[in-house]
Amino acid sequence: ISPFFIGYAIFFLYPVLWALYLSFFQQVGIGSEPKFVGLQNYANLLSDDTFRTALVNTSYYAAGSIFLIVPLALLLAVVLFMRSLRGREFFRLFFFSPNITSGVVVGIIFTLVFSADYGLINNYILKPLGMPAVRWLQDPQWIMPAIIILGIWRFTGINALYFMAGLQNVSEEVREAAMIDGATRWQVFRYVTLPLLRPVMVFVLTFAIIGSYNLFAEPSILVGAQGGPNNAGLFMTMYLYLTGFRFMKFGYASAIGYALALIILVLTLIQLRVMGIFRED
Repeated sequence: ISPFFIGYAIFFLYPVLWALYLSFFQQVGIGSEPKFVGLQNYANLLSDDTFRTALVNTSYYAAGSIFLIVPLALLLAVVLFMRSLRGREFFRLFFFSPNITSGVVVGIIFTLVFSADYGLINNYILKPLGMPAVRWLQDPQWIMPAIIILGIWRFTGINALYFMAGLQNVSEEVREAAMIDGATRWQVFRYVTLPLLRPVMVFVLTFAIIGSYNLFAEPSILVGAQGGPNNAGLFMTMYLYLTGFRFMKFGYASAIGYALALIILVLTLIQLRVMGIFRED
């Protein structure tokens, strides 16, 4: 088993610990001498307007993931789980296919979909309805909704498959017993199926939070690494990339990375607490 641990130590553990060490230093450029500044990099984040903008944008997208993608995925899973549905295997593959598509390819495709002049949405959806064209990727107020739409297309299917796996583990006998006792289908779903899906729900919500705060490729392709007009599409990972690899501020970029990790950890613990994982029986 040593090859695994050697690779883990070299390519994961060492970079993580080195980034933590570097976050307490100021280093601009590869050849410059690091200067110890303590917690100054973290303190600077509190007054960094660009960091706050990136945090708000990322949280906006994360809220869209949780309150739109997760319910849609659950609804889709329930539909695909119906035995009366023909071609279930085809639909499962169809909805899973966006997840195996490269994020760069998805970004390029949706750049064409959201094009103001010849895009699919403007020309084939809004125009036939008599609605004016929307400048999805040029108007700051429409950039985040566009990215959320991309996220719905890309991640709903894979989350639906997670829920389907959970539905398959729910005992049919329990549901039948509830219906024999007079429960309606909605009551069976609300009071029997959903509580038994709680472990899967926790898994999906946890990875939705982690994935939302680590999104990089899709918004970078859609609006550019700079985040588009007024930084309206700037995510925290994009700001980390710009700080570290465009401006060569490695210490500050490391602080951004650890601030991002701390935010994800706190939100995950809050979500686990709300879902009752840490609740004592």
